[in-house]
Parts: sequence; C-alpha cells; structure tokens
Amino acid sequence: MATYAIGDVQGCYKTLRYLLKTISFDPKHDHLWFVGDVINRGMDSLAVLNYLYDIQDRCVIVLGNHDLHLIAVFAGTTSLNPEDTFMDILEHDNVDALCAWLRKKPLLHYDNQFNALMTHAGLYPLWNLNTAKRLAKEVEAVLQGKDYKSFLSVLYGNEPNLWNENLTGYNRTRFIVNAFTRMRMMNSNGHLELDYKGGIEDCPSGLMPWFKLPSLLDHNTRIIFGHWAQCVLPIPYQNLYLLDTGCAWGRQLTALRLEDDKVFTVESLE
Repeated sequence: MATYAIGDVQGCYKTLRYLLKTISFDPKHDHLWFVGDVINRGMDSLAVLNYLYDIQDRCVIVLGNHDLHLIAVFAGTTSLNPEDTFMDILEHDNVDALCAWLRKKPLLHYDNQFNALMTHAGLYPLWNLNTAKRLAKEVEAVLQGKDYKSFLSVLYGNEPNLWNENLTGYNRTRFIVNAFTRMRMMNSNGHLELDYKGGIEDCPSGLMPWFKLPSLLDHNTRIIFGHWAQCVLPIPYQNLYLLDTGCAWGRQLTALRLEDDKVFTVESLE
C-alpha cells in the first residue's frame, strides 16, 4: 500500500493515466492526494473529474483556484473566461453531482502519519498549523452551506491582501481562499501580491516567495503544494514539495510517494 501526492492535473487525463500506470497505482490498496486544479487548461477536464469521482474513496483532493472557478461558473456567480476548457463538465448530464461533490472538498489536508499538510498554493507564513486548519474549516463551512452562492458572488478580488484576525465577513473568507489557492509572492510584512505569475528569478523588487518568510509552522512538517508552474524547485526543497511541473503547458506531471519521498515524473501527453 502506498500514498502518492500528484501535482496540478488541469484536465490532462491522458497524462494522468500514464502517470498512474508508471507508478503502478492499485485502487484496491493505494491512495492518491491531489494538490488542486484537477481541471481546466487541459482538454479532458470531464474525464479527469469523472475518474476521480469514481475512485473518490481512494483519493483526497484539496481545492485549487481553477476548481473554485468551475464551481462559481456552475453556480452562475461568474462567467466563463475565454481560455477555460471545462465546458464539457458544464454540459454533462451529471454536472450537478460532480460540482456538488467538488464543492465539499477541503482547502487543507493534514496527515499526522506523514506529518504532511497539503494545500493548493502553500501555507501563509503568519499561520501555524492549528490556525490554518481552523481558517480552512471556516471557509469550507461557507462553501458547503446553503448560502454558498452569496460567497461565490464576491469570491474574486485581491483585497484585503494582509491577514488580520479581526477581519470579518467576506473580506475574511476571501483572504483565506486567496492564501490557500492563489498565493505566490508577498512582501516582508506578509502582504500578498496576487497578480505576479512568473518565476522567482524575475520577481519585482520588494517581493519574495511566500516560503522565504519566516514560518510559524514546525520545520519538521512537510508542505505539499502546487499552483506555481513557473517556480522550479528541487523536490524536496527543505520541507517543501512543489508538485506543479507544468503538465498543462506541455512539460511534466509529477507524483510523490509519501512513504519514502520517491518522485515519479512523466512527460505531458497533452
């Protein structure tokens, strides 16, 4: 029995199945973790979502920004972008069940056995593990509640960009979502810069990757994340495991076996 964490699939179904064959994934015994953004950009989002729905007892998925975008489009609180590629999901007969299932996924997954946490974009450095768990559950309760469409209607936006425990309402939940699903760069005070999508080497003056700030997390805890295809780090990098290796952009799809930190990478077939 093995547990594999897998980077951003983004609708690349053929490559996902190629990777699962490479690691000899056995759905009767093995488990899969997905760092979010399982759909969009690739051309087979429906096939990916259907497959994960079928093996849902064997996989953990944390929500990424693209997954939340699908939920918001389905809910009618925002519109499709020209580059979105999940119309196949929206037109499917089972779209209600698929989106309802996806909406119940967490923002953070922590496993005590592996002392590993997984989120889509990483861990905001001014939060410790207990704080991150608590704040993730706050948002998950909103997303899974009856009034979730009201939150989705104000989901988009970059403000506020600095955490304060006294934040309330949708300002609070929006910041939490942005930190878990969109974070890359920030300044030394923890202000998020959410528009930058390049690599570390090209970052504007005064900004740094979130993981360069001193963290409140126990340094022995592993952080598994994706979201940042333009950031190339060795796996692992200190206690960080960045698994987004740009499959949707023609690069690779990567899996990490948690039992021994062995990395498996296949070339994109998309």
